[in-house]
Amino acid sequence: MTEPTSRRQVLRGAAALGAGAAILGTASPALARGRDHLPALVRHGRPTLTHGVQSGDVLTDAATLWARADRRSRLVVELSRDPSFRRAITVPGPVVTDRSDFTGRLPLRHLPSGTELHYRVRAVDLRDPRRTSESVVGRLRTASTRRDDVRFLWSGDIAGQGWGVNPAYGGFRIADAMTARDADFFLCSGDTVYADGPVTESVALPDGSTWRNLVIEEKTKVAETLDEFRGQFRYNLLADNWRSFLAGTPVVGQWDDHEVTNNWYPGEVLADDRYTEKRVDVLAERARRAYHEYVPVSRLSPDPEGRIYRVLHLGPMLDLFVLDMRTHKDPNTANAETRSDGGVLGRRQTDWLLRELRRSRATWKVIAADLPIGLVVPDGSAAQEGIAQGDPGLPLGRERDIAEVLRGLQRYGIRNHVWLTADVHYTAAHHYAPERAAFGDFDPFWEFVSGPLNAGAFGPNALDGTFGPRAEFVAAPPRANASPAEGYQFFGEVEIDGGSQALTVTLRDVEGGALFTRTLEPHRR
Repeated sequence: MTEPTSRRQVLRGAAALGAGAAILGTASPALARGRDHLPALVRHGRPTLTHGVQSGDVLTDAATLWARADRRSRLVVELSRDPSFRRAITVPGPVVTDRSDFTGRLPLRHLPSGTELHYRVRAVDLRDPRRTSESVVGRLRTASTRRDDVRFLWSGDIAGQGWGVNPAYGGFRIADAMTARDADFFLCSGDTVYADGPVTESVALPDGSTWRNLVIEEKTKVAETLDEFRGQFRYNLLADNWRSFLAGTPVVGQWDDHEVTNNWYPGEVLADDRYTEKRVDVLAERARRAYHEYVPVSRLSPDPEGRIYRVLHLGPMLDLFVLDMRTHKDPNTANAETRSDGGVLGRRQTDWLLRELRRSRATWKVIAADLPIGLVVPDGSAAQEGIAQGDPGLPLGRERDIAEVLRGLQRYGIRNHVWLTADVHYTAAHHYAPERAAFGDFDPFWEFVSGPLNAGAFGPNALDGTFGPRAEFVAAPPRANASPAEGYQFFGEVEIDGGSQALTVTLRDVEGGALFTRTLEPHRR
């Protein structure tokens, strides 16, 4: 049972919410073409919240809220344990401006643990406080400091390969099934948007029917300018059921390649004729800014270079380690280097990860990776995009980063670690064991793969034997780039039982049906 929340506790949380808050706005979630979304819903002279509300990085006592308005205005938040907002605490937030595309993150502190909280946000005119927007409502559950049950979802790959927001499905077909799971939070494992993926109004399907996309100006070409990158996030939030899911399910954000462009790495110069700006570093900086404007990522990352790796302490049973395998990624060569040249983690992130894993006292250490460990992901005919390269021998190239982490986990006696990822657009369960591996300095562990959410389905990819993986389950489409209408869309679910502390992973399909389930018992010291 959840402990009752006192008014003093809510007051402390709401007061902290006012310090350093930021929520912003502009366009709207519309079934429209062009920039002026949902004109029928805009009241003349009043501000409007345009793209719903979100919460992110929700801990035992903290959370980050997000919203967007259509003009310069002040955000006001109400917070309550009661969905009817009786005895709600009203907190004035910051003024939002076009400098951040009218978006903003609002940190909350000193929240009661293990508690469902309801919040609603409105935008207030700066000249006349009587002119306000309609309120938009959201909900979050803080993590518990006790051994209460935990349930969260993960997946990635949203609106890619030309499959965009489809009104026939309420936006994204899979969103309703995810909402029905009533999870504590959702881990988005990268490819939050497809900035390199334009959409058209209609796409012919193999059965003779037609897929129909909403189209806005920013999705008619690859993103290059800051506003075009911002438009990628605004576009995904046109999906009604996706906005609803995010309003009721806190997100833990992670990024990969398609937030910028396919298979990118720092220092790359593009040979893609669709781009006038060829310097990936320039594109990545614009994409990073848009990402932080639109995804409610907290300021937990210790990285001075702006990477978004961080650890979320989510009670006595779960620490979530979110990696950034993209910002420090080395060039896409054959990935057969015998000496480290940057890899996918880099020295600072590797040291941080092992240090924080050693400090963790949670029963389970879940490592969120934006690239799978043992799957071969080519970049053209000769280069490799992923960690593996198909050579089943000792670690080469980026595998050296992973080998160091796995060796450290064994050396320090860190058990109960599970790896989650997306990226490859199908779902799978991989078991890694030293007796099957060329590199044997690690304890057995599981890696679970899920996705896509609303993108083309592909796979399966070949496994590399360096770390001894075995595919215990695979679900993939019969052909490349199968549409969401064909059903090959997947998300994963993790449940931790508060009594036994067993961790159960379920791989689910587009309707929420269970495809594969594995329960892992915790190692007892």
